[in-house]
Amino acid sequence: MQVLKFYKLYLSPDRNYVKLLKNLLGFVPGNLMLYRLAFRHKSVAQVVKKGIKNSNERLEFLGDAVLGSVVADVLFKMYPYEDEGFLTELRSKMVSRLNLNALGRKLGFEQLVEFDTRVINTSRQSSLLGDAFEALVGAIYLDKGYDFTKNFLVNRIIKSHIDIHTLEKTETNFKSKLIEWCQRHGKDVTFELTTNQQGENSKLFTVQANIDGEVLGSGKEFNKKTAEKLAAEKACEALGI
Repeated sequence: MQVLKFYKLYLSPDRNYVKLLKNLLGFVPGNLMLYRLAFRHKSVAQVVKKGIKNSNERLEFLGDAVLGSVVADVLFKMYPYEDEGFLTELRSKMVSRLNLNALGRKLGFEQLVEFDTRVINTSRQSSLLGDAFEALVGAIYLDKGYDFTKNFLVNRIIKSHIDIHTLEKTETNFKSKLIEWCQRHGKDVTFELTTNQQGENSKLFTVQANIDGEVLGSGKEFNKKTAEKLAAEKACEALGI
């Protein structure tokens, strides 16, 4: 194992990229292809099969779930006497695109993310670094496993870069932000409670944020108010607010 690490760091054709990742992550990656994929935006991806591009979107989906699980575990243990609503809202703040984008900038993701510069001024650019962070979590999970990923997130990310107690006191009202934006731009915004998909918990609230009749965000939670906030956050992300 040590010989393989030495080869990757000092002899392999990818040694400069491996060193960059090691400085960023604190460990030598195993499957380097996963990490390259994690930092590849769909704007520069190629179609590989059945219309699927080799972008970071699938890893982002996986990383979102892993990150949410780790954050939920941390908050559950940190706040033993708080209710579900408090924990859900604080988790939402920690994994919001606003927070993840800031984290990506702090970690220096700009030098790693591959994307078409023609999308730099589009609304998707606003979430590019946050998306890459979630995709990176997915890559680490596939490469190293859940326990390693949890340890990485808790010790290298959460403890070092996220002030949970400050976030607890920070008001991140995406619903108000979305409503104010729509008022300024003459748009009609509604929050619609929709039917859950087959197989989903009947107590789960699914809310869509509609702008001029178009669905721009969806949120699912066991609290309707929180589901509306999640839908509003997704809509704000889509609009680049």
